[in-house]
Amino acid sequence: MLDLSVIILTYNEELHIRRCLENIRCIAKDIFIIDSFSTDKTLEIANEYNAFILQNKWENNHAKQLNWGLKNSDIKTKWVLRLDADEYLTDELINELKQKLPNLPEYVTGVVFKRRHIFLNKWIKKGTYPVMILRLFKNKKAICEQRLMDEHMILLEGECQEFECDFVDHNLNDISWWTTKHNGYAIREAIELLDIEYNITGNANNDKAKIISSEAIAKRSKKHKYARMPLFWRSFLYFFIRYVMRGGFLEGKEGFLWHFLQGWWYRTLVDAKIFEIKKACGNNKEKIIIYLKDKYNIDCKNQ
Repeated sequence: MLDLSVIILTYNEELHIRRCLENIRCIAKDIFIIDSFSTDKTLEIANEYNAFILQNKWENNHAKQLNWGLKNSDIKTKWVLRLDADEYLTDELINELKQKLPNLPEYVTGVVFKRRHIFLNKWIKKGTYPVMILRLFKNKKAICEQRLMDEHMILLEGECQEFECDFVDHNLNDISWWTTKHNGYAIREAIELLDIEYNITGNANNDKAKIISSEAIAKRSKKHKYARMPLFWRSFLYFFIRYVMRGGFLEGKEGFLWHFLQGWWYRTLVDAKIFEIKKACGNNKEKIIIYLKDKYNIDCKNQ
Protein backbone atom coordinates (compact mmCIF):
# COMPACT_ATOMS: atom_id res chain seq x y z
CA MET A 1 0.00 0.00 0.00
CA LEU A 2 0.98 3.59 -0.51
CA ASP A 3 1.21 6.27 2.17
CA LEU A 4 -2.15 7.46 0.91
CA SER A 5 -5.67 8.22 2.14
CA VAL A 6 -8.69 8.63 -0.13
CA ILE A 7 -11.53 11.04 0.62
CA ILE A 8 -14.91 10.60 -1.11
CA LEU A 9 -18.05 12.73 -0.84
CA THR A 10 -21.25 10.71 -0.99
CA TYR A 11 -25.02 10.98 -1.03
CA ASN A 12 -27.01 7.91 -2.12
CA GLU A 13 -24.18 6.43 -4.19
CA GLU A 14 -24.97 2.73 -3.88
CA LEU A 15 -24.80 2.46 -7.66
CA HIS A 16 -21.14 3.52 -7.74
CA ILE A 17 -19.49 3.26 -4.35
CA ARG A 18 -18.51 -0.43 -4.40
CA ARG A 19 -16.75 -0.03 -7.75
CA CYS A 20 -14.87 3.00 -6.43
CA LEU A 21 -13.82 1.36 -3.16
CA GLU A 22 -12.84 -1.91 -4.80
CA ASN A 23 -10.67 0.06 -7.20
CA ILE A 24 -8.60 1.93 -4.60
CA ARG A 25 -8.46 -0.61 -1.77
CA CYS A 26 -5.11 -1.99 -3.00
CA ILE A 27 -3.30 1.35 -2.68
CA ALA A 28 -5.09 3.25 0.11
CA LYS A 29 -4.17 2.88 3.77
CA ASP A 30 -7.34 4.69 4.83
CA ILE A 31 -10.61 5.62 3.14
CA PHE A 32 -12.74 8.50 4.42
CA ILE A 33 -16.38 8.79 3.37
CA ILE A 34 -17.89 12.26 3.88
CA ASP A 35 -21.57 11.47 3.64
CA SER A 36 -24.56 13.82 3.42
CA PHE A 37 -26.91 11.45 5.28
CA SER A 38 -27.52 8.86 2.57
CA THR A 39 -30.76 6.88 2.75
CA ASP A 40 -29.73 3.98 0.48
CA LYS A 41 -27.04 1.30 0.98
CA THR A 42 -24.05 3.63 0.50
CA LEU A 43 -22.88 3.43 4.13
CA GLU A 44 -23.59 -0.29 4.39
CA ILE A 45 -21.26 -0.89 1.45
CA ALA A 46 -18.64 1.53 2.80
CA ASN A 47 -18.58 -0.37 6.09
CA GLU A 48 -17.67 -3.54 4.20
CA TYR A 49 -14.42 -1.80 3.20
CA ASN A 50 -13.69 -0.52 6.72
CA ALA A 51 -14.01 3.07 5.58
CA PHE A 52 -14.11 5.87 8.13
CA ILE A 53 -17.52 7.50 7.83
CA LEU A 54 -18.24 11.11 8.76
CA GLN A 55 -21.60 12.73 8.15
CA ASN A 56 -22.26 16.40 7.54
CA LYS A 57 -25.29 18.26 6.25
CA TRP A 58 -25.05 19.14 2.55
CA GLU A 59 -25.37 22.89 1.96
CA ASN A 60 -25.33 22.81 -1.85
CA ASN A 61 -21.65 23.69 -1.81
CA HIS A 62 -19.11 21.10 -2.90
CA ALA A 63 -16.05 23.07 -1.76
CA LYS A 64 -17.48 23.66 1.71
CA GLN A 65 -18.30 19.96 2.15
CA LEU A 66 -14.88 18.82 0.95
CA ASN A 67 -13.02 21.29 3.15
CA TRP A 68 -15.12 20.19 6.12
CA GLY A 69 -14.12 16.62 5.38
CA LEU A 70 -10.42 17.46 5.09
CA LYS A 71 -10.55 19.36 8.37
CA ASN A 72 -12.47 16.77 10.37
CA SER A 73 -11.00 13.53 9.04
CA ASP A 74 -8.16 12.07 11.07
CA ILE A 75 -5.85 11.74 8.09
CA LYS A 76 -2.44 10.37 9.07
CA THR A 77 -0.92 9.59 5.68
CA LYS A 78 1.46 11.77 3.68
CA TRP A 79 -0.79 11.96 0.61
CA VAL A 80 -4.52 12.47 0.07
CA LEU A 81 -6.45 11.48 -3.06
CA ARG A 82 -9.82 13.08 -3.74
CA LEU A 83 -12.32 11.04 -5.74
CA ASP A 84 -16.01 11.21 -6.51
CA ALA A 85 -18.01 8.05 -5.95
CA ASP A 86 -18.58 7.61 -9.70
CA GLU A 87 -14.84 7.81 -10.46
CA TYR A 88 -12.03 5.26 -10.43
CA LEU A 89 -8.39 4.94 -11.38
CA THR A 90 -7.19 3.05 -14.44
CA ASP A 91 -4.81 0.14 -13.84
CA GLU A 92 -2.14 2.19 -15.61
CA LEU A 93 -2.56 5.07 -13.16
CA ILE A 94 -2.44 2.73 -10.17
CA ASN A 95 0.86 1.31 -11.43
CA GLU A 96 2.17 4.83 -12.08
CA LEU A 97 1.28 5.84 -8.53
CA LYS A 98 3.10 2.82 -7.12
CA GLN A 99 6.19 3.61 -9.15
CA LYS A 100 6.37 7.39 -8.83
CA LEU A 101 4.64 8.54 -5.65
CA PRO A 102 7.26 7.31 -3.14
CA ASN A 103 10.03 9.00 -5.14
CA LEU A 104 8.59 12.46 -5.75
CA PRO A 105 10.76 15.41 -4.65
CA GLU A 106 9.72 17.01 -1.36
CA TYR A 107 8.80 20.28 -3.06
CA VAL A 108 6.07 18.51 -5.05
CA THR A 109 2.86 18.84 -3.04
CA GLY A 110 0.27 18.15 -5.72
CA VAL A 111 -0.18 15.78 -8.66
CA VAL A 112 -2.32 16.39 -11.74
CA PHE A 113 -4.09 13.52 -13.51
CA LYS A 114 -5.88 13.21 -16.85
CA ARG A 115 -9.63 12.75 -16.55
CA ARG A 116 -11.32 10.36 -18.98
CA HIS A 117 -15.07 10.76 -19.50
CA ILE A 118 -17.18 7.69 -20.23
CA PHE A 119 -20.68 8.59 -21.41
CA LEU A 120 -23.34 5.96 -22.13
CA ASN A 121 -20.57 3.39 -21.53
CA LYS A 122 -18.31 4.84 -24.23
CA TRP A 123 -15.00 6.61 -23.70
CA ILE A 124 -15.35 9.97 -25.47
CA LYS A 125 -11.84 10.50 -26.81
CA LYS A 126 -12.50 13.35 -29.23
CA GLY A 127 -13.53 16.89 -28.44
CA THR A 128 -12.59 17.39 -24.77
CA TYR A 129 -10.13 14.68 -23.69
CA PRO A 130 -7.93 14.99 -21.75
CA VAL A 131 -9.07 17.27 -18.94
CA MET A 132 -6.19 17.83 -16.49
CA ILE A 133 -7.14 18.06 -12.80
CA LEU A 134 -5.20 18.23 -9.53
CA ARG A 135 -6.61 15.37 -7.45
CA LEU A 136 -3.65 14.18 -5.35
CA PHE A 137 -2.00 16.38 -2.73
CA LYS A 138 0.04 16.22 0.44
CA ASN A 139 -1.91 16.14 3.67
CA LYS A 140 -2.67 19.66 4.96
CA LYS A 141 -1.00 21.25 1.94
CA ALA A 142 -4.16 21.95 -0.06
CA ILE A 143 -7.74 23.16 0.27
CA CYS A 144 -10.64 23.35 -2.15
CA GLU A 145 -11.22 26.88 -3.40
CA GLN A 146 -14.56 28.39 -2.53
CA ARG A 147 -16.54 28.68 -5.77
CA LEU A 148 -20.02 27.71 -6.88
CA MET A 149 -18.66 25.89 -9.96
CA ASP A 150 -15.34 24.85 -11.45
CA GLU A 151 -13.70 24.63 -8.04
CA HIS A 152 -10.15 23.29 -7.91
CA MET A 153 -7.77 22.20 -5.21
CA ILE A 154 -5.41 25.02 -4.23
CA LEU A 155 -1.94 24.18 -3.00
CA LEU A 156 -0.94 26.14 0.09
CA GLU A 157 2.73 25.66 -0.80
CA GLY A 158 4.95 23.72 -3.19
CA GLU A 159 4.46 22.75 -6.84
CA CYS A 160 2.36 20.47 -9.05
CA GLN A 161 3.61 17.59 -11.15
CA GLU A 162 1.71 15.87 -13.95
CA PHE A 163 1.33 12.11 -14.21
CA GLU A 164 0.78 10.43 -17.56
CA CYS A 165 -2.16 8.12 -16.92
CA ASP A 166 -5.92 8.57 -16.44
CA PHE A 167 -8.61 8.43 -13.84
CA VAL A 168 -12.13 7.79 -15.11
CA ASP A 169 -15.41 9.65 -14.66
CA HIS A 170 -18.04 6.99 -15.43
CA ASN A 171 -21.50 7.72 -14.09
CA LEU A 172 -23.99 4.86 -14.45
CA ASN A 173 -27.21 6.86 -14.05
CA ASP A 174 -29.56 7.49 -16.97
CA ILE A 175 -30.06 10.54 -19.19
CA SER A 176 -32.98 11.83 -17.10
CA TRP A 177 -30.76 11.90 -14.01
CA TRP A 178 -27.97 13.57 -16.02
CA THR A 179 -30.18 16.36 -17.39
CA THR A 180 -31.74 17.02 -13.97
CA LYS A 181 -28.28 17.29 -12.43
CA HIS A 182 -27.10 19.70 -15.12
CA ASN A 183 -30.21 21.82 -14.73
CA GLY A 184 -29.07 22.30 -11.15
CA TYR A 185 -25.54 23.08 -12.29
CA ALA A 186 -26.78 25.67 -14.80
CA ILE A 187 -27.72 28.39 -12.30
CA ARG A 188 -24.35 28.05 -10.55
CA GLU A 189 -22.53 28.28 -13.87
CA ALA A 190 -24.68 31.30 -14.77
CA ILE A 191 -23.59 32.99 -11.54
CA GLU A 192 -19.94 32.22 -12.35
CA LEU A 193 -20.29 34.02 -15.68
CA LEU A 194 -22.22 36.89 -14.15
CA ASP A 195 -19.49 37.14 -11.52
CA ILE A 196 -16.90 37.72 -14.23
CA GLU A 197 -19.06 40.50 -15.66
CA TYR A 198 -20.29 42.16 -12.45
CA ASN A 199 -18.02 40.83 -9.65
CA ILE A 200 -21.03 39.75 -7.60
CA THR A 201 -19.11 37.32 -5.37
CA GLY A 202 -15.58 38.61 -5.75
CA ASN A 203 -14.18 35.14 -6.52
CA ALA A 204 -13.92 35.23 -10.30
CA ASN A 205 -10.90 37.47 -10.68
CA ASN A 206 -8.54 36.44 -7.89
CA ASP A 207 -6.71 33.46 -9.38
CA LYS A 208 -3.26 35.07 -9.59
CA ALA A 209 -2.68 34.63 -5.85
CA LYS A 210 -3.54 30.91 -5.93
CA ILE A 211 -1.29 27.91 -6.49
CA ILE A 212 -3.45 25.96 -8.90
CA SER A 213 -2.48 23.87 -11.92
CA SER A 214 -1.54 25.54 -15.18
CA GLU A 215 -4.45 23.70 -16.81
CA ALA A 216 -6.90 25.26 -14.34
CA ILE A 217 -5.45 28.71 -15.02
CA ALA A 218 -5.79 28.17 -18.79
CA LYS A 219 -9.38 27.02 -18.36
CA ARG A 220 -10.22 30.11 -16.31
CA SER A 221 -8.67 32.33 -18.99
CA LYS A 222 -10.89 30.71 -21.63
CA LYS A 223 -13.94 31.17 -19.41
CA HIS A 224 -13.22 34.90 -19.12
CA LYS A 225 -13.07 35.14 -22.93
CA TYR A 226 -16.25 33.08 -23.22
CA ALA A 227 -18.04 35.40 -20.77
CA ARG A 228 -17.42 38.38 -23.08
CA MET A 229 -19.02 36.67 -26.09
CA PRO A 230 -22.72 37.15 -27.08
CA LEU A 231 -25.30 34.97 -25.34
CA PHE A 232 -26.42 31.84 -27.23
CA TRP A 233 -23.94 32.31 -30.10
CA ARG A 234 -21.15 31.33 -27.73
CA SER A 235 -22.81 28.03 -26.79
CA PHE A 236 -23.19 27.12 -30.45
CA LEU A 237 -19.56 28.06 -31.14
CA TYR A 238 -18.40 25.96 -28.17
CA PHE A 239 -20.31 22.95 -29.52
CA PHE A 240 -19.00 23.54 -33.06
CA ILE A 241 -15.38 23.62 -31.88
CA ARG A 242 -15.76 20.43 -29.87
CA TYR A 243 -17.93 18.46 -32.25
CA VAL A 244 -16.56 19.56 -35.64
CA MET A 245 -13.11 21.09 -35.26
CA ARG A 246 -11.91 18.67 -32.56
CA GLY A 247 -13.45 15.58 -34.10
CA GLY A 248 -16.29 14.84 -31.74
CA PHE A 249 -18.38 13.71 -34.72
CA LEU A 250 -16.10 10.66 -34.97
CA GLU A 251 -17.47 9.28 -31.69
CA GLY A 252 -20.79 8.01 -33.03
CA LYS A 253 -24.18 8.53 -31.42
CA GLU A 254 -22.73 8.60 -27.92
CA GLY A 255 -20.31 11.31 -28.97
CA PHE A 256 -23.07 13.37 -30.54
CA LEU A 257 -25.20 13.15 -27.39
CA TRP A 258 -22.25 14.01 -25.14
CA HIS A 259 -21.20 17.06 -27.11
CA PHE A 260 -24.76 18.20 -27.86
CA LEU A 261 -26.01 17.82 -24.28
CA GLN A 262 -22.92 18.88 -22.38
CA GLY A 263 -21.47 21.28 -24.96
CA TRP A 264 -24.56 22.97 -26.44
CA TRP A 265 -27.80 22.17 -24.56
CA TYR A 266 -26.25 22.77 -21.13
CA ARG A 267 -24.39 25.91 -22.22
CA THR A 268 -27.56 27.25 -23.87
CA LEU A 269 -29.48 26.56 -20.65
CA VAL A 270 -26.86 28.56 -18.73
CA ASP A 271 -27.28 31.45 -21.16
CA ALA A 272 -31.07 31.21 -20.88
CA LYS A 273 -30.81 31.64 -17.12
CA ILE A 274 -28.49 34.62 -17.58
CA PHE A 275 -30.93 36.08 -20.11
CA GLU A 276 -33.80 35.61 -17.65
CA ILE A 277 -31.85 37.25 -14.83
CA LYS A 278 -30.87 40.24 -16.97
CA LYS A 279 -34.47 40.68 -18.19
CA ALA A 280 -35.53 40.90 -14.56
CA CYS A 281 -32.64 43.00 -13.25
CA GLY A 282 -30.99 44.71 -16.20
CA ASN A 283 -27.32 45.41 -15.51
CA ASN A 284 -27.93 46.40 -11.89
CA LYS A 285 -25.48 44.40 -9.76
CA GLU A 286 -27.40 44.81 -6.50
CA LYS A 287 -30.68 43.78 -8.11
CA ILE A 288 -29.00 40.65 -9.50
CA ILE A 289 -27.66 39.74 -6.04
CA ILE A 290 -31.13 40.19 -4.47
CA TYR A 291 -32.81 38.26 -7.31
CA LEU A 292 -30.47 35.27 -6.89
CA LYS A 293 -31.09 35.23 -3.15
CA ASP A 294 -34.87 35.46 -3.50
CA LYS A 295 -35.31 33.05 -6.42
CA TYR A 296 -32.52 30.50 -5.87
CA ASN A 297 -31.60 31.04 -2.21
CA ILE A 298 -27.98 31.70 -3.22
CA ASP A 299 -26.22 34.35 -1.16
CA CYS A 300 -23.58 35.65 -3.57
CA LYS A 301 -21.84 37.69 -0.89
CA ASN A 302 -21.04 34.55 1.13
CA GLN A 303 -19.64 32.39 -1.65
